[in-house]
Amino acid sequence: MKQLTRICWLLLGVVFIFSGLVKLNDPVGTALKLEEYFEVFSKDFGSFFEAFIPYSRTLSIFLSSLEVVLGVAVLLRWMLRQTLWVLLALLVFFGFLTFYSAAFNKVTDCGCFGDFIKLTPWTSFFKDLFLLVLWAVVFFNQRYLRRVFAKGTLGVMYITLASAVAIGIGVRALGHLPYFDFLPYKEGNDIAKLMKPQEQAKYQYVMERNGETKTFTEYPTDSTWKYKSMEVLNPLTSKPVITDFSIFDAEGKDHTQEVLTGNKLLLIVQDVASADRDRFKDITQLMEDAAKSRKQIRPLIITSSSPQDFDAFRHDVNLPGTYYFADATVLKSMIRSNPGFIVLQNGVVKGKFHYHDIPDASKLETLL
Repeated sequence: MKQLTRICWLLLGVVFIFSGLVKLNDPVGTALKLEEYFEVFSKDFGSFFEAFIPYSRTLSIFLSSLEVVLGVAVLLRWMLRQTLWVLLALLVFFGFLTFYSAAFNKVTDCGCFGDFIKLTPWTSFFKDLFLLVLWAVVFFNQRYLRRVFAKGTLGVMYITLASAVAIGIGVRALGHLPYFDFLPYKEGNDIAKLMKPQEQAKYQYVMERNGETKTFTEYPTDSTWKYKSMEVLNPLTSKPVITDFSIFDAEGKDHTQEVLTGNKLLLIVQDVASADRDRFKDITQLMEDAAKSRKQIRPLIITSSSPQDFDAFRHDVNLPGTYYFADATVLKSMIRSNPGFIVLQNGVVKGKFHYHDIPDASKLETLL
């Protein structure tokens, strides 16, 4: 039991640290997931949940950092009993979220491990149950964990340091781009290629005849076999990774292939209402410099705002150029910055830049 308790203690601390760090890698993505939960709860439980939506990014960094700090506290065995009670509150809270999502099909991905590991709602719920089992083993066998690795002032210093590092990681990612990009539009990915399945779908057919059930990899020509069910054997590789990338103009004309051909500098303005307006002088300058580049870079603007709203916005910030439209969810997946830049070469992502890290034209030429 002593050995089991120590294994559970180690797993509990490591999983919380890992979960928190993965979320802090992409706090904007975590905030979007929180917004999704708040919107669902506002419809199901009360509109007061809408009041939390503007604070999603702050809550994202706070909750993710709290996971890291609690994980560190568990491993140090610092104020272990109190730490475990806080952990229990978090586990019950997360357990409710994942169960509610799974039972009522509200949020299809809990975001427990960010975009690094995608979990279905039921998988997420059982993961929380597993963590509750780990918690129970540790909590009821604390007598085997009497040694504290950081006591008194030293313990406070370690926890303060862990808090500062965790918050610093999240704030840095919030003001720039994720350290590691796990989304389909990461650097090096070929968008056009990911819009096609890797291979043809392969099926398995379950047929029945005279009470006998048999599985076929090809649909039987013998009409005496009666169809019962069908299963796709390669569901991951037979479906495109990117299914919703579509670029169009105000009249609805499709420009997707145009965007995926040649050298393009895409300025992504996800939503004009929340776009940062402070850097548009530098942004406009880069767009002009790119258009004059010897690499024949064509600058384009893509937004999810309405034509009327974007037209007013571009006049406000003095932003000339050709602009197209795309789905808001697609643009949020493309880059965690509003506005932000993506450099494409025949549909391959060559570079991504936050508006705090605007490159110069020579940098774009180097990438291409």
